[in-house]
Amino acid sequence: MATVLLMRHGRTTANASGGLAGRQPVELDETGRAQAARVHERLRDLPLAAVVTSPLIRCRQTVEIALPDATPATEDGLIECGYGDWEGRPLKELAQDPLWPVVQQHPSAVVFPNGEAMAAMSARAVAAVRSWDAKVTAEHGPEAIWLACSHGDVIKAIAADALGLHLDQFQRIVADPASITVIRYTSTRPFLVRLNETGELASLVPPKNADREKAAESDAAVGGGAGGGV
Repeated sequence: MATVLLMRHGRTTANASGGLAGRQPVELDETGRAQAARVHERLRDLPLAAVVTSPLIRCRQTVEIALPDATPATEDGLIECGYGDWEGRPLKELAQDPLWPVVQQHPSAVVFPNGEAMAAMSARAVAAVRSWDAKVTAEHGPEAIWLACSHGDVIKAIAADALGLHLDQFQRIVADPASITVIRYTSTRPFLVRLNETGELASLVPPKNADREKAAESDAAVGGGAGGGV
C-alpha cells in the first residue's frame, strides 16, 4: 500500500494564546507561517501523488505555504474534532471543567457539550485516511507517497489506530504544529514509520527498481559470506 504523511498545521493565533480553536476560522501566526515554510524545504524532494487537507483555513494555509505547487483536495473527514461549547475557551479554564480529566484519561467516553464524540472523530478520521490510501494505491501503485494535513487530536487518533491502541491511550501521543507522522498501511497491519517528525524526509522515497536489485544482491553476498547472515 501507499505511504501517508500526516502533517499537522502550523502554529495558530489560538495555539499562541492558549485557546481551544476547534472549528473556528483561526489562522496561522508568524511562527506558524515560518514552520510551514520549513516544511516546504523538507517536502520538496518527495514525489507526492496526492495532497489532501482538512477544510479549516489553518490547514489550507499550511498546505499553501508548504506545497505551493500542489492542488489539494478537501476532505471533511480530516476536520478538527467538534468541541462544541468548549471552542474558543482558554485551556486553563477548561482544565477546571469536570469533563477535562475524562478527556485526558477516558476520551473514548467523551461527547463534548453540543459537539462531537471523540470516538466518532477517531472513526471518521481513520476511515478517511484508509479510504484515501486505498485510492492513491489503486491509482499510483504501492510505492506512492501522499500527504494529508489535519489537526493534533485527529492525527493522534489515526496514529493510535495504526499502533493498535485503544483510543483511551491516544493522549500519550504527541503531534506538534507542523510535524509529520508517517504511516504505511499493508494488507495485514499498518506500520508507524515516523512519529512527530520535524527532521529530514527524503529517505522516505522508495529506491528505484535497479537500486533495490543492487541492494538485494549486496545483502545476499554479505549474508552468504557471513554464513547465512544475522
